[in-house]
Amino acid sequence: MGITLTETAAREIQTIVERENLDTDKVRLRVGVKGGGCSGFSYILDLTENEKDVDELFDQHGVKIICDPKSYLYLNGTTIDFKDELMGRGFVFTNPNATATCGCGSSFAP
Repeated sequence: MGITLTETAAREIQTIVERENLDTDKVRLRVGVKGGGCSGFSYILDLTENEKDVDELFDQHGVKIICDPKSYLYLNGTTIDFKDELMGRGFVFTNPNATATCGCGSSFAP
């Protein structure tokens, strides 16, 4: 299954990489979770060049995505999209492993 990045989200990541003058060959999108947030876990998105041997690796629309094994247990099957709407803009997670999510969409309960 893996982690899916929509074309819209991939374009936004590529725009950020270009704007920050990052090395497109080395930079990775680290996706993960950490304890905290309204519902128990918060999502993490980070641009990094630090890839570990144990990381899961995915390539979606030209963006290399990495995820540590513990986070992957909670994120397998997740789709990451990007919305730019009147009420705000940001990355949106659709996680089939979440039993509850908060109103802001940035945290979940497994």
